[in-house]
Amino acid sequence: MSQPLHARRSVRPIVTGQGSAFPQAMAQSAIWERFFKPRMGENRVAEGLFMHCGVETRHGVADPTAEDVSGWSTGRRMRRYLPEARELGRQAIAQALANASLDPAEVAQLIVVSCTGYATPGLDILLADDLAMPTGVQRLIIGHMGCYAAIPALGAAADFVVAHGRPSVVLCVELPSLHVQPAEADRDLQQVVAHALFADAATAFVVEPDAPSGLEVLSTAAVTAPGTSPLMSWDVTDHGFRMGLSPRVPSVLSMHVLDAMADLLKPHDLDAGDIDEWVVHPGGPRILDVIGQRLQLPEHSLDISREVLRLNGNCSSSTVMLVLKELRRQRTPVPGQRMVAIAFGPGLTLCSTLLQAV
Repeated sequence: MSQPLHARRSVRPIVTGQGSAFPQAMAQSAIWERFFKPRMGENRVAEGLFMHCGVETRHGVADPTAEDVSGWSTGRRMRRYLPEARELGRQAIAQALANASLDPAEVAQLIVVSCTGYATPGLDILLADDLAMPTGVQRLIIGHMGCYAAIPALGAAADFVVAHGRPSVVLCVELPSLHVQPAEADRDLQQVVAHALFADAATAFVVEPDAPSGLEVLSTAAVTAPGTSPLMSWDVTDHGFRMGLSPRVPSVLSMHVLDAMADLLKPHDLDAGDIDEWVVHPGGPRILDVIGQRLQLPEHSLDISREVLRLNGNCSSSTVMLVLKELRRQRTPVPGQRMVAIAFGPGLTLCSTLLQAV
């Protein structure tokens, strides 16, 4: 159910600075021609899925055309994950803090989101030290929630800001390029789709109390479709993490998105027609199509989501914040404008947040 953050509070949580960082860029066509096509042979179905998934370029710490990690053990992948995620996370957080004109010494909470790697000591401890945050900074790690995890992380940050009146920073860092599966997995078309869509990125954002400008977090909501947990999975194997992704996912999400929006908007006496901007996680082109149709969104409402997918791929939890960052860059929100950010992931779960420009 929706959790209005404005109820009984004197502090307003405002999203101020945002930052992002990417590893090397890769062309989708080159990845297909030079790596996956030789593995799959003349598989026209696989080629169609790979080349018509809405992605033209993406980024990865492991470029399969130069470095084949598909035979690596999970342990070796995790040893690669930590330094790569640490550097990308440092860049993204530093950019977000600079964008917010906030000194690292002022950060009171650091939340790190990732489902593509594990390490202890974790990125939260290492990055707090790298960026000279206070030794008393409160830390939280959110893992294995997948593509929607940025939304509950935003809700946790907003709750912290309301409760403590001090700034919070959220980092989402995902490196799915480290989880290319062994060649025998290519017989599974779900793996083909996963390999075609997912890419690496880090995004960070700052939530501050009563900032003079930015996006106020009004509420968050979550809806989990019953009986759908087998449709999307992320399993730890001896050779990295393996994605399960049913072709039924878009249609199931479309069946529940209206309930998700009602849970988010009704407590504020709003409906979809009252929303000025839509920040929708581009899980794939079909997902964007069915969400746009189901919510009856105006033409071009999802253009930025499609652009982020085209240029960056699906970067799991980082993606919805990449869409938000690009929307703020292209169309500076006018005070009073409302926007909804919504993302989808395992469960099947739809998480959303209502924001208002100040």
